[in-house]
Amino acid sequence: MKRLSTGLPDLDLVLGGGLSPGSMIVVAGPPGAGKTILAQQICFANATPEHRAVYYTTLSEPHSKLVEHLSGFPFFDAAALGARIEYVHLGDMLRGADENDLRPLVDEVVRKALDDEPAVVVIDGTKMLRDFVTDHALRMAMYDLTSRITHSRTVLMLLGEYTAEEMLTGVEFTLADGIVHLSYQSREPVDRRGLRVVKMRGTGHLSGAHTVQISGEGFRVFPRVESFLTGDVPAEGGRVPSGVPGLDPLLDGGLPHADASLVLGPAGVGKTISCLNFLAEGLARGECCLYITFEDTEDQLVEMAAGFGWDFSAACRSQKLMISHVPVGDLDLDVLAAVIRHRLADCSTRRVVIDSLAEMAHTARETERFPAYLRSLVGVVRNAGAALWVTSETRTFGPVDDPLAGLMYLFHNVIQIRYIEHRAEIGRALNVLKMRNSRHDNALHECRITADGVTVGDRFTEVSGMLGWSALRTRPEPEPNGPAAR
Repeated sequence: MKRLSTGLPDLDLVLGGGLSPGSMIVVAGPPGAGKTILAQQICFANATPEHRAVYYTTLSEPHSKLVEHLSGFPFFDAAALGARIEYVHLGDMLRGADENDLRPLVDEVVRKALDDEPAVVVIDGTKMLRDFVTDHALRMAMYDLTSRITHSRTVLMLLGEYTAEEMLTGVEFTLADGIVHLSYQSREPVDRRGLRVVKMRGTGHLSGAHTVQISGEGFRVFPRVESFLTGDVPAEGGRVPSGVPGLDPLLDGGLPHADASLVLGPAGVGKTISCLNFLAEGLARGECCLYITFEDTEDQLVEMAAGFGWDFSAACRSQKLMISHVPVGDLDLDVLAAVIRHRLADCSTRRVVIDSLAEMAHTARETERFPAYLRSLVGVVRNAGAALWVTSETRTFGPVDDPLAGLMYLFHNVIQIRYIEHRAEIGRALNVLKMRNSRHDNALHECRITADGVTVGDRFTEVSGMLGWSALRTRPEPEPNGPAAR
């Protein structure tokens, strides 16, 4: 069966392909959750001169006020009013209704559905019907309405401010083919809206709570990444060059295809510059790349890259490189996953950078969810055949800490950059902590930031403190004519 698109591709994905013609869908949620904007957006996306959209209001805001509120959204088209979108007020019909009879209302809606064959019919404020008739009369009217609408090609949407308890017992929900629950949560610094498909007959809809944003662009849905079942990573041999001079020999020739790599290190040690190395290598090979950043803006990263001779500005203009700056106050895990998923959709993006993971985990404030989220996000990137390069910050002073306790197993390769005390100077040391199913160098190597970015140098031969000291230390030189220091 061909489904009716909502006009929102990600919502269609959540719904399992869209809305079934002849079905009744209940959209429930508190005030401010986005019910009216969502329904209006669906109407404008589907209404045509041949198959219009009919929007019924009960005792809600006047049509003039409704149109005024919608006029600022890009989906709104004033020329469609009357020609493709019809607004009908049911207030007078309800005021004169007998408490045991909603047949005039049902007959009106069914007549429109059968005679005019609209694509969508919306009744905004159906919960108010309970104030005019008995429960028995409401049940009979709803049964009559849904059974008769089934024989049309119309999607009937009922909007109401139902509570969770009412959703368990209300006749609307028993008879509905689909139930979409919108939520609103007050949370600092940014409030959160959500969407959950409670029921959708005959579809493989995506489960879980999905993020919703209402902006000047309208109603948008960001599917929960844990709902995606990723398949096996495409088999492809060879190695992916890291772009960090001197690192690939430590990695047995480079990073295995579609691996997830983690770079650990304290602030200022060169993690972000290593990201630039990684992306510059990909751009030089003609690959499309994505950089997710929570601190540095696009302009700052472009300027930083220019200091090493990499023209990221041209790459951004040609859309070979996309830099997505997400201020930490606006961070939402589902929105972030959607940015990555859409960039990977055409399979041309081969390198993805997230800078940094510790900041992302802390700011998201979803501790219980984060392990499953990260596992799914890594799976989405790998399934697209892209290499993932992630940074995470460790403690600058004191013993080595594990900022991703219990999550390190998600990364195939783990590289650590640390500060080192060397003859009253602060230097850097790099080592490969882990490579899954691949040989790698176990030694500590000198690491510098040069005109080529982060570079890896010679192996240290006399260094202690890797696992116990607050900073790596080179062993002191032996005193002249004396025994070697221990």
